[in-house]
Amino acid sequence: QIQDLTFLIKNYCLTELYLNNNELTDISGALKHLRSLQILFLHNNELKKLGKTVKELKGMISLQTLNLFQNPLACDPDYRLYVIYFLPSVQLLDRKLVTQRERESALHLYNPKKAWVVQSIAFGKRVDTSLGTTVGSSRCIQPARRPIMPSGIYNTRRKIPFEDPEDAVLVRAMTRSLMEFSFVDWNKVATCQERRLKNKAEEPLEKLTVQFR
Repeated sequence: QIQDLTFLIKNYCLTELYLNNNELTDISGALKHLRSLQILFLHNNELKKLGKTVKELKGMISLQTLNLFQNPLACDPDYRLYVIYFLPSVQLLDRKLVTQRERESALHLYNPKKAWVVQSIAFGKRVDTSLGTTVGSSRCIQPARRPIMPSGIYNTRRKIPFEDPEDAVLVRAMTRSLMEFSFVDWNKVATCQERRLKNKAEEPLEKLTVQFR
């Protein structure tokens, strides 16, 4: 029946804390000093405010296991993605492993601009690419040859470019990964000695450029 956590003020070195099955309604100001926590159980309480609860846990960079289920805040439709995005160190949330796909979905939902930057990176360098979506107030420039995107992969309600990462990979593969090779026939280029002696007539230099997508 614990309702107040003021007794934890001096417990800086705790690594595991089990507060499940109590009557906690708010944890603001009670846990943020516990920077060494790795396991935190808060399930089956009365926590209602998702934002305030997650804000209290943001400083716990070592937190890997977190339980918040059976709290009113867990009824929020975007509850799981919200926690995953704002608490990136958590590996096991509500007894379920956090997947890479969930992390990508959370990034698209809560930071679409950063998600767009991540999608525009190929081979370690920024490339000029566009998926034809609008992020925030800025409009993306469409390429001259825009590929046809698979239907149903753009969520206009949530501004999520792709629900299925495989669709994003398909479209990006069609709009980037451009390789260019240039060839010159050096047999037609006069050497320094030939230029001095003028024994070989100079021909216009021809360069052949081939592009592979």
